[in-house]
Amino acid sequence: MSGHRGVFGVRRERLGAPHYQFQRANGPAEGCPIIDLEHALSKLSAQTVLCVGDMMLDEFVYGEVSRISPEAPALVLAISRQEVAIGGAGNVARNISALGARCLLVGVVGEDETGHRLTSVLSNELRIEPYLIADRQRPTTRKVRFVSEQHSTHLLRADWEMATPIDDAVERMVIDRTLRALPNVGAVVLSDYAKGVLTPGLIRAVIDAANAQEKPVLVDPKGKNFNRYRGATLITPNRKELTEASHRPIKSDDEIAAAAAELLRIVEGRAVLVTRSEDGMSLLVAGQAPIHVPGYAVKVRDVSGAGDTVVAVMATLLASRADFEPAMRAANAAAAVVVGKRGTAVLSVDELRSRLLPTAPSVSQKKIGFDWSLLDERLREWRELGLRIGFTNGCFDVLHPGHVKVLETARAACDRLVVGLNSYNSVARLKGYNNRPVQSEEARAAVLAAFEAVDLVVIFQEETPLNLIREVRPAVLVTGGDYSRNNVVGHEVVEAAGGEVILVQMVPGQSTTRILGCIDSLNRCIR
Repeated sequence: MSGHRGVFGVRRERLGAPHYQFQRANGPAEGCPIIDLEHALSKLSAQTVLCVGDMMLDEFVYGEVSRISPEAPALVLAISRQEVAIGGAGNVARNISALGARCLLVGVVGEDETGHRLTSVLSNELRIEPYLIADRQRPTTRKVRFVSEQHSTHLLRADWEMATPIDDAVERMVIDRTLRALPNVGAVVLSDYAKGVLTPGLIRAVIDAANAQEKPVLVDPKGKNFNRYRGATLITPNRKELTEASHRPIKSDDEIAAAAAELLRIVEGRAVLVTRSEDGMSLLVAGQAPIHVPGYAVKVRDVSGAGDTVVAVMATLLASRADFEPAMRAANAAAAVVVGKRGTAVLSVDELRSRLLPTAPSVSQKKIGFDWSLLDERLREWRELGLRIGFTNGCFDVLHPGHVKVLETARAACDRLVVGLNSYNSVARLKGYNNRPVQSEEARAAVLAAFEAVDLVVIFQEETPLNLIREVRPAVLVTGGDYSRNNVVGHEVVEAAGGEVILVQMVPGQSTTRILGCIDSLNRCIR
């Protein structure tokens, strides 16, 4: 493995393409077996992770700033749209679920409107099993971020919260629910946002029980007293948290290594992973030389929730028995993907695979943008050439002549065609979790990319492609089906920029639902 030794025996990676296979991080560096990362990623869907921590509702209010208020020296934000997502421990759970794993989520909400909204949003998340305890004595934590749409800049955040410890009765209920779930999981995450759920007694009970059952415990910490996390397998502080906990400066790699060693001594754990924003990550495993990996060069749109993504990837891979080093490298790649998206974003295993394993892609593979950074590159190239960009979207679960007609019509109306493809979770939510989709997002993307009419396939996680349309800003938006122009998602965005919307009539008798219904009928006849 490339790199060189520093003062602390540190292995610092040289800049360039990431490694695709890794040496074990819990054994000697020389002569140790090689881990196939692709194999590790393929096992993620079989994992179950338990997440315990502070729940919150994240809201993003987007708009444009064009003037100063006449009433006070304050910006006026003209609201254009709003988004709601589960934050805190819930966002860790969303990331685990998006990777294809199952998550058991334990937390506390208030008996209030925000708590009901949070529970409702969470009910739409595939593969998350929530066990939320209602506490009428405290409000559900709510964070509202006001964002300038044109500059992707956070202008203000408003918080509603009670950051005091839960009472003894609620603590006992959380501990009981957690310990009952523990035998059914491969790893545990304690997501501490310092809102009061993770009391010292609860932390101690969970770590001791998990250690007794040999389950790895990962802690995303808060505060200055990390001694309460004693016995955790892995702790994931950022630079600021590491400085406060170790009482050491951390400007250089060597200083980070020394501070991580001090934290490892305090926590008595197996490993410390330090997240360093654009500078990458540092990993210290007990008894081994520290490893520093650089960050990826990406366009950062929003860092909200990136730490949740890191701990989710680490937990899911450790649950599958991967070692610390490959898990850390995967987490580093995952963080690079989500900061390129707006809001508290998640990523799929295909997006992660695309970022980690970009080896000799075929022509069709070059047309699949699992990582949205590829979209940025292509759009920039096409716009510099003055090309007309078109967009269409769908689930494309079982391709039929209706799909072909939409794709060919769309390509005829533009110079380059971007196809938005619903992710696996998105299709499942849209179709009511009724054995849909039939094919994985990777398989559907590969089939679409083989079409000459398609120039780029981009996966989106939401039910609608509105955010993707805002990103693409197409000159022409094409959709199939019996829609009126005003019912087409994104028509306002396109038409406001001078673009056009094209409606393609359905091909009679052609639909995925009809095809699958015929197959079911045939199977019943055969049986």
